[in-house]
Amino acid sequence: MNTALGQKVPIRIRCWDGSETGPPDAPVLHLKHRRALRRLLWAPNELGLSRAYVAGEIDLDGPFVEGLERLYALAHDGGFDVDLGWAARRDLARTALKLGVVGFPPKPPPEEIRLGGRMHSRKRDAAAISHHYDVGNDFYSLVLGPSMTYSCAVWARPETTLEQAQIAKVDLVARKLGLREGMRVLDVGCGWGTFVIHAAKQYGAHAVGVTLSQAQADFARKRVAEEGLSDLVEIRVQDYREVSDGPFDAISSIGMAEHVGASMLPVYARSLFALLRPEGRLLNHAISRHPTAPARDQKTSFIDRYVFPDGELEPVSVMAGAIEEAGFEVRDVEALREHYGRTLRAWVANLEANWAEAVRLSSPGRARVWRLYMAASALSFESGAIGVNQILAVKPSARGGSGMPPVRSQWLS
Repeated sequence: MNTALGQKVPIRIRCWDGSETGPPDAPVLHLKHRRALRRLLWAPNELGLSRAYVAGEIDLDGPFVEGLERLYALAHDGGFDVDLGWAARRDLARTALKLGVVGFPPKPPPEEIRLGGRMHSRKRDAAAISHHYDVGNDFYSLVLGPSMTYSCAVWARPETTLEQAQIAKVDLVARKLGLREGMRVLDVGCGWGTFVIHAAKQYGAHAVGVTLSQAQADFARKRVAEEGLSDLVEIRVQDYREVSDGPFDAISSIGMAEHVGASMLPVYARSLFALLRPEGRLLNHAISRHPTAPARDQKTSFIDRYVFPDGELEPVSVMAGAIEEAGFEVRDVEALREHYGRTLRAWVANLEANWAEAVRLSSPGRARVWRLYMAASALSFESGAIGVNQILAVKPSARGGSGMPPVRSQWLS
């Protein structure tokens, strides 16, 4: 092991037989089963490590987020000097043979998915959404908390709770859209209904929410009925490409555009443009990748195999460009990157505080998928590797009117 990693290993590795190497004060990577090494031999990348973690064959000892944060810092500071020259490969092969690691590739954990069919077809998109969102409403309630809001919250003050921060986010969206009583608003990818309920309850808007998840729709309809808002809110299981009862006065898309895919962004933007009345507003809230960062390799990506199959992150410039090319005028862009890091840490804390129940409601592997995904995502937002942005756009009238107040403070009041 030292041959490959060098004499100054920046992490402490503890093996299934009790042997250890590395600094005593370093993060501890615990290899619980030799099968983990076989996975890495067959997939010596993110996918192999992810499979081993989801299967429970490797772990980080101690507080998970803190350990992952230290590993993340080591990797990005260049502290992991791996020498895999000819001699190292020879010694590793000998060690692998001696340990009985060499063999057929282990079967991936059952939580892994490979979708079939044409990329971003309606059928495949529905399957991708089902894989991620139909884990169970009870599971999501443990992670997301009472608001059942699965997107970046807005944290105004240090003492703000997760619930308060999520309500602040949906209210920010409502104010940017200029919602008023009697307006008709479409929420694309409505999740469990938090925004449409807020729009109806606080602003008197008539709201239509669409989702591809039957479990989300069932939950949202129940919430709407319990709030006594059935006359103002309609929840549909429907693809955004199938909505045909425009025009709407406003459209929100909160955490949905990541599922659209680069090839379908023009269709997505044109569809929403067609559904809006002149001077109607669109609020597009979406995660973005840095323009210098490569697109995700879907063959080896943990996120693609376990979390968001077919999900694609685009630079904010690409998203804004697609919106403009559809005919919209972009009026405002707000970055909320740091807010998402804090949101994800709150979700991880919820998951870990309810770990036994989360495992019971899903599976040990599924709970581990979510812990790794959310913790790693928090670090990616905090480091600037990915961001999240709200783009506010308007559909101009035939003579170019926007209907927008002249200054930002007025349309946010």
